[in-house]
Amino acid sequence: MMVSALIERELSTDTFPIRHGVFVAVVGPSGAGKDTVIGYAKARFADESRLEFVRRVITRPSDAASEDHDTLADAAFAEAEADGAFAIAWEAHGLRYGIPADVDWSVANGQVAVANVSRAIIPALRDRYANLAVVEITATPEILAERLAMRGRESRGEVLARLARSTSVALSGPDVTSIDNSGAREVAGERFAEVLCKAMAFSDLSSMI
Repeated sequence: MMVSALIERELSTDTFPIRHGVFVAVVGPSGAGKDTVIGYAKARFADESRLEFVRRVITRPSDAASEDHDTLADAAFAEAEADGAFAIAWEAHGLRYGIPADVDWSVANGQVAVANVSRAIIPALRDRYANLAVVEITATPEILAERLAMRGRESRGEVLARLARSTSVALSGPDVTSIDNSGAREVAGERFAEVLCKAMAFSDLSSMI
């Protein structure tokens, strides 16, 4: 908490939106394969120091079937949020999610931060980061339904509700790139890699100005 408080003091309201680096926001409906595409990029850019793949904090236990994340109970999450531990936080599907505050420091120092986030917080991210790249991972409705069913976490009704919600938020703007992940992982993964390469090139140029 002390580190996050120091970051907040260093990055006063006068410094927003945060510049130099790039925040890459990966969004998309459940079952689209966001974690799969991010995992592909992590392996492809394993030795790339300019990229930071953000480890989220979630009020859900970590297991082999879900993303690698830090876990906090609801009360501890609320306390951490009040202490300024998160750059941004949101709630979805009965869970709370947080992006650690040190991401602001990384972006301010020219890094490219990559995070899986909710589409609902894109307006807040646009206000917070001068250089935002939104990558929307999509898949056909049939593929989404099949992947959600294979996870076995939800009933058929809950799966249908998730699919309905996936069409309720429309994204648009020059900072949005849509990638169809209905097919082979490598195809979507390479398209995502292209976005990250452009973000790193932009960050390099921005940091020199």
